[in-house]
Amino acid sequence: MEWWLALLIIFGSFCILLVAGIPIAFCFMLLNVMGVALLWGGGIGLTQLSLSIFDSLTMWALLPLPLFIIMGEVMFQSGMAPYMMDTLDKWIGRLPGRLSLLAVGGGTLFATLSGSSVAGTAILGSTLVPEMEKRGYKKPMCLGPILGSGGLAIMIPPSGLAVLLGALGEISVGKLLIAIIIPGLLMATLYATYIIGRCILQPHLAPVYEVPPIPLLEKITAAAKYILPLGFIVLAVTGTIFFGIATPTEAAATGALATFILAAVYRRLNWEVVKKSTLSALQVTVMVFMIISGAMAFSQIMAYTGATKGLIEIAVGLPVAPIFIVAAMMVIVLLLGAFMDIVAIMMICLPIYVPVINALGFDPAWFGVLFLLNIEMAMTTPPFGMTLFVMKGVAPRGTTMGDIFRAGLPFLYCDAVSMALIIAFPAVALWLPGLMR
Repeated sequence: MEWWLALLIIFGSFCILLVAGIPIAFCFMLLNVMGVALLWGGGIGLTQLSLSIFDSLTMWALLPLPLFIIMGEVMFQSGMAPYMMDTLDKWIGRLPGRLSLLAVGGGTLFATLSGSSVAGTAILGSTLVPEMEKRGYKKPMCLGPILGSGGLAIMIPPSGLAVLLGALGEISVGKLLIAIIIPGLLMATLYATYIIGRCILQPHLAPVYEVPPIPLLEKITAAAKYILPLGFIVLAVTGTIFFGIATPTEAAATGALATFILAAVYRRLNWEVVKKSTLSALQVTVMVFMIISGAMAFSQIMAYTGATKGLIEIAVGLPVAPIFIVAAMMVIVLLLGAFMDIVAIMMICLPIYVPVINALGFDPAWFGVLFLLNIEMAMTTPPFGMTLFVMKGVAPRGTTMGDIFRAGLPFLYCDAVSMALIIAFPAVALWLPGLMR
């Protein structure tokens, strides 16, 4: 069978199973069972499939994933967010669109503790939307900043999706976690610049209100109590990886322990928080690992049919600059994000994209940063971006999905600018990993 025909059959079958409403993990597994039965010799192939699944789930690179997930769950379930938001609020002062800027600052802060965009959007929305509504903020400055900032959890360590991408794409997880730091901060800076600029030009979107003066000593005390401890968690995770003190797995374990300790210090840790955090983290981890097990075998079947090799030969032989091939890949991911779950996109695209990127001579970590940024954009891409529906759940009464779509668009444009800068200047993503020990 020609490789292109095998590829067409595989993806056609996958689309049919998805449309039928079968969960992604089972779609992959059904395709794998059919593939090994037809291509790998029936019973012998099924034995090989089971070994492949075992190998994929026991990869050392995947260990940080459940630990990062439980860090975010403890943060979410313990309710530490309001303390940090209050402290940020004291430092922002009288800047235009101060509550929108608070969403950006809060999203950046929560991203250092939680790798979940959904959790970040939910926390920011439930915390800030009522106050924004009370202060007369219009929807573009109320909903948009929260949508954009919630997605920063993907782009600032610890990022569970970065770990997943590194494991699936065989990219150094430690290098990838460090590489996303500057792009994540760049995105936050562009968000803040846009908010300030638009609020100066259209002040009615974020009405100015009187902010009582707060003594400097009170600000410093609050920062030392609620912000400074986060620095120790960041150091426990990112710092230990950067300086070569710990592997990503060891750093994730240290960060998870530090998060539990922080919740205990704030007197927010009890049996109920531990129970809910552990159960939720277990559910998410099992779901992700089921998808991973199917996706790994799926990539092996793709390679066996010759589809991977065929696509590489086509990509390398195209009479265009390699960077245009990368740009086309990003457009495809963005289009898929309008209709599919982001994990499914990763499972489908990475087995095809990563071999092509390696063949074209691009740095895999650089591509990983672009892919993660694209995934972040996919989460706010209409009509089915996940954070759009989370935002709908915490939005003011009477808010339509159209309002949410329009509010999120300017922040998608900011993401597009970030992506263009990373493509034009790869050092934005690669400079910091280049300093690692």
